[in-house]
Amino acid sequence: MLQLSKRVINMPASAIRKLHDYAVAAKKKGIKVYHINIGQPDIKTPPELISAVKNCCEEIIPYTPSQGLASYVSKLSQYYKNHNVDISEDEIIVTLGGSEAILFSLMAVADPGDEIIIPEPFYTNYNGFAYMAGVNINPVTTYLNEGFKLPGISEFEKVLTPKTKAVLFSNPCNPTGTVYTKNQIIDLCNFCKKNNLYIISDEAYCEITQYDKIISLLNIKNLGLDPAIRENIIVVDSISKRFSACGARIGTIVSKHKLIIKEILKFAQARLSASYYGQIMGEAALGLPDKYLLDLAAEYEKRINFCCEELNNNPLIKYHHSEGAFYIIVSLPVEDSDDFAKFLLSDFYAINPETGEKETIMVAPAKGFYKTPGLGYNEIRIACVLESKLMKRSSQILKEGLTAYLNLKH
Repeated sequence: MLQLSKRVINMPASAIRKLHDYAVAAKKKGIKVYHINIGQPDIKTPPELISAVKNCCEEIIPYTPSQGLASYVSKLSQYYKNHNVDISEDEIIVTLGGSEAILFSLMAVADPGDEIIIPEPFYTNYNGFAYMAGVNINPVTTYLNEGFKLPGISEFEKVLTPKTKAVLFSNPCNPTGTVYTKNQIIDLCNFCKKNNLYIISDEAYCEITQYDKIISLLNIKNLGLDPAIRENIIVVDSISKRFSACGARIGTIVSKHKLIIKEILKFAQARLSASYYGQIMGEAALGLPDKYLLDLAAEYEKRINFCCEELNNNPLIKYHHSEGAFYIIVSLPVEDSDDFAKFLLSDFYAINPETGEKETIMVAPAKGFYKTPGLGYNEIRIACVLESKLMKRSSQILKEGLTAYLNLKH
């Protein structure tokens, strides 16, 4: 029998997508499934992005430059300048989504066997990207009862080793929705500068906050950081969430470290180019008025509030109210959230009191968002990506499903 490589066998499965087959089976049984497991917004992609693609007159869809379309890179540079960050065009690389941006960044700063520090819980696919790059993750744990805030720098120092090359984090955080404070970010940056580490800042949700807009890590003046730290900073971003264009697969890597950009360009050349049409959409997105993003953040705040207000009615459910992005980590009185998530799809449904339909939800078990063994087994992540009334209904189903599950187990 032909054998698979250990590399592919040992590749960690996505905590977000691994229950897909259970959802398919539930739908075949006539059960409506509300997908709150994945960050796929139901908000329509802005029509300006769709029109930009429809209005393309190319008779041949070409490869684009490996760095990205010159017109798009120019607009990205201007975007940052409009936000008081002086980024030149040769400090930007367009990628196949934020995922490729993170993978390229890891491969550029660390050799196989090296280590990176990540606050946990973290975006589950960081596990996969690190594995693909041959990099080991040293986690620093954050806790629900503390609002998942970053711990003191002493906790980062505990996991620092001679093999540590970088700190990776997202702000606002996926999956917790926590927004790190200015002082926390300053302390973390100073830690990285002191120890000669790169800082990889995932800013895919930076304009989706329920409070003041987050300052990009590139804006070192507003953060009051030593200008020399610019060499340590790599920012990755994406049009997926803020413009509801997940399938466009367009992200960016931005860094003032010219050698990093030069070397990452080799990876970009090896995979040829990012999507032509995706970059056309990206250009159109950067032309949208500020009001679009303000309205978007307000809409997600509404959805989060509807979800949380319903969860408040069950004292067995604990959560941290999201401050940004559109995610909530929920703690439940269960021993294995994987088992609970499967139960919701395979052995349970609720009856909609208005329509009589059979309904259930698909959630993301949270143990896949942790690196430390044993953590996250009693937690799930909810993505508030459905309109408010459906988020409220999803929370109702969660409560009904939890009651049924606990009755079954006890």
